[in-house]
Amino acid sequence: MADKEKKKKKKVKEDAADAPAPEPAPADEPAKRPSSKGSKKAAKRSGSNVFSMFSQGQVAEFKEGFSMMDHDKDGIIGKNDLRATFDQIGKLATEKELEEMLSEASGPINFTQLLTLFANRMSGGSDEDDVIIAAFKTFDNDGVIDGERLRHALITWGDKFSQKEVEDAFESMVIDDKGMIDTEALIQMLTGAAEEEET
Repeated sequence: MADKEKKKKKKVKEDAADAPAPEPAPADEPAKRPSSKGSKKAAKRSGSNVFSMFSQGQVAEFKEGFSMMDHDKDGIIGKNDLRATFDQIGKLATEKELEEMLSEASGPINFTQLLTLFANRMSGGSDEDDVIIAAFKTFDNDGVIDGERLRHALITWGDKFSQKEVEDAFESMVIDDKGMIDTEALIQMLTGAAEEEET
């Protein structure tokens, strides 16, 4: 008789387990709601795919650059972070320039937003010459670039140069006796054209 009661209780538990659970209201816990495989894929597609535009190595380099620019380490690059970054490379930026840079983003500049800005630039905004010009203009100080500062940047960030690669590159540059590189000559050498449009 005890066996029959155990079997009966077991049968009731199995029936309860097989019955579909009621769906919670949409506001409760949407992440735990049952869904089909198709809707899971749709949810994945609806998110940002900016990370798929870059290799893992590129994302790591962007992350390193982001952390260097995020001076207050709050996960957002703000005006003070930009100002400190420009100060670090020895370039003064006006309030207007800082505000223009920040206004390029559709919201606060977190890491994903920064990647989105780079992706937008790469997908049609700037050509390679514009990127080269802009990169070297960030090092420019009254028409010259501090050779030691450029050397440090080349061996420290991004696709790092070896000491030999830096020496080979510096042999082609116009450098004065104080170690300063002529910015316009460098840009002209790298782009193959004078920078008439930029001035």
